[in-house]
Amino acid sequence: MLAVMRTPSVDESEVDDYADQMTTTIAKRAPLVKLTGRVLYLSKDLEQLEAQLHGEILKHDPQRELIDNISTDELTPGWVCFWYDETLGDYCLVGLRGGKVQKDSIKSAKPAVIVSGLSKGCGSSRETAPYSEMVAGVQLVVAKTIEKIYGQNCRNIGLLTTTDFSVLERIERGESIPLEEFTRGLNDIEKGIVEYGGLFNYNKARLAGEVTPPPVATPARPMNLVEKIIASRAIADAKTGALGVAAVQPGDALFCRADVRFSHDYTTAMCESLFTAGYGKDAQLREVSSIFAFNDHLTFRNKIMSDDDKKKGLNILVDNLGAVQEAFVKKHGIRYFGLTEDKSGSEAICHNGVMEELGAPGQIVVGTDSHTCTAGALGLFAFGVGSTDMANAWYTADIQVKVPASVQYVLKGKPAKGVTAKDVMLYIMAQEYSRQGGCIAKVLEFSGDGLLHLNMDERATLTNLAVECGATTGIIEADDVTKQYLMKFRGWSEDRASQGYLKADADAAYDATFTIDLGEVPQMVATPGDPRNGVRVDDANHDKPVVLEIAYGGSCTGGKMADMDMYAEVLGEGLKRGLKVKDGVRMFIQFGSQRIKRYAVDQGYLELFAAAGAEVIEPSCGACINAGPGVSRTKDTVTISAINRNFPGRSGPGQVYLASPRVVAASALKGVLTTPEALFSEA
Repeated sequence: MLAVMRTPSVDESEVDDYADQMTTTIAKRAPLVKLTGRVLYLSKDLEQLEAQLHGEILKHDPQRELIDNISTDELTPGWVCFWYDETLGDYCLVGLRGGKVQKDSIKSAKPAVIVSGLSKGCGSSRETAPYSEMVAGVQLVVAKTIEKIYGQNCRNIGLLTTTDFSVLERIERGESIPLEEFTRGLNDIEKGIVEYGGLFNYNKARLAGEVTPPPVATPARPMNLVEKIIASRAIADAKTGALGVAAVQPGDALFCRADVRFSHDYTTAMCESLFTAGYGKDAQLREVSSIFAFNDHLTFRNKIMSDDDKKKGLNILVDNLGAVQEAFVKKHGIRYFGLTEDKSGSEAICHNGVMEELGAPGQIVVGTDSHTCTAGALGLFAFGVGSTDMANAWYTADIQVKVPASVQYVLKGKPAKGVTAKDVMLYIMAQEYSRQGGCIAKVLEFSGDGLLHLNMDERATLTNLAVECGATTGIIEADDVTKQYLMKFRGWSEDRASQGYLKADADAAYDATFTIDLGEVPQMVATPGDPRNGVRVDDANHDKPVVLEIAYGGSCTGGKMADMDMYAEVLGEGLKRGLKVKDGVRMFIQFGSQRIKRYAVDQGYLELFAAAGAEVIEPSCGACINAGPGVSRTKDTVTISAINRNFPGRSGPGQVYLASPRVVAASALKGVLTTPEALFSEA
């Protein structure tokens, strides 16, 4: 049995105070759901979609082809997230491919139900996406599969979801649908959240004693890594603050103590607004020392904003997001990763900051960003949440967890020359298991002797990209590589750097296990539209060479120290051979943090990058979220990028290919998609 421990900072009288504030009985939803509006089908037939937006009513047709993989970037593109109120409903789905949805299109169509295909809500954890649907009048989302974070965000705000298409004909006939049909398959906590109309109401009822999540009764059993972490951080007794249960298993529903909670400038304002609305203007944050805020997403947004957007006042909205966050952190005394003193860039992208300073083995880390999973490389359970979850976690210091199933990827052997962790993940994501949704809501646990060939930065690339499979997170057991990293970059003693390590039991259960021979993984590229569109680099050029205009190296995925080494290796070799960034191509290299920039300076990389014709950019999320230098301006612009996503609208309206830092650098030198090996064999 895992040791039960107390969190020293939890005061039992404080727990009582929180519960005493919740004395009003909280009403549940009605047991029958009456949806009186129309059903809107997001059809692949764009003429059919446009006709519906202009008033045509369609009936359910099982043969109708629906749009798959609608990302949260399409629901609310980055610039729409400058709002965090009901204005979001005006812009619902304006980023949807095909360009048929315009401002107010969804509100004017007045759908009560919106229907799409596979993988609804993939991509970012932004809660603005389902919120925009809800305030546009949507009451029910129907899709063949629903991504984990998006689905949880829907429940948290009271938006119903289902993957059962049989309800559509009944709704079209005017029938009322029992609420229990929308809670089927949910655990007790998820079911309660739906029944109470959202997380805030459910949590108020929980703190008032009106509802009690059932205790975890799973007997001792072999557990994998994430299960062990969850069991150790489970709230065994909400009254005393005691942590730890004997065991958990997939499907168990519980609340866990979060060791690190963070938000960033895109989300803090919405979290703060929800927090105040839910708990009152005088509500206090709990355990402030474990709450962090980052100014990292919008650092350069106003610098690249068009005059037309400024005329619309979008620059004022951007400034407001930053001002609200700064006021919030000052009010509550939160550790703030802000801008540098000269305002030239961010202190760190949140994910790099967690790796460099905040996370530790065995912890639970939650952040309002889907790439929170990056920190899983440290041997901790890290996952993204929406604004409602974070606002609630500020108040209670805990987070709702449904124990996820795990998929084991055993990495064997040594990567071939030039093959990186980015290639490995693009290869994994391109497999049928991932493409068909097998990873959705699960944990990708990486193990095997192949990890010994990957440093901590490369391991962080594996875990960072786990969410692009639809997974909850990725994780790697802490080992000697982890210890050496913590000693070198945190200055920890060997004893401290060895604490918190947990290992999966030899007979732990996994939903699936795949063995990847690293020596057989080729250099990969993901073609535009989805990170799961992975092919060999050579195959991407099969029909005709992919000619580039932008090469971008940066973001949390491609802006680490090891990534800087890769850019320098390829560009340096190019200079030796008389090659510079190709005329007509702009190459950008952006650091993930000030520490990474200092490393690049110390290595002499800035001079090398400049000599090769690359432009360097201060730390920020930047072009990755269409908010900095390196974004495309037209739909015909082709970009090769080291970032993690290439959904429609990501990094601008152009076509984005995803690749490793090495391939990005080589392609910049040639002006055409290529590998360093192919390029230098020609020179």
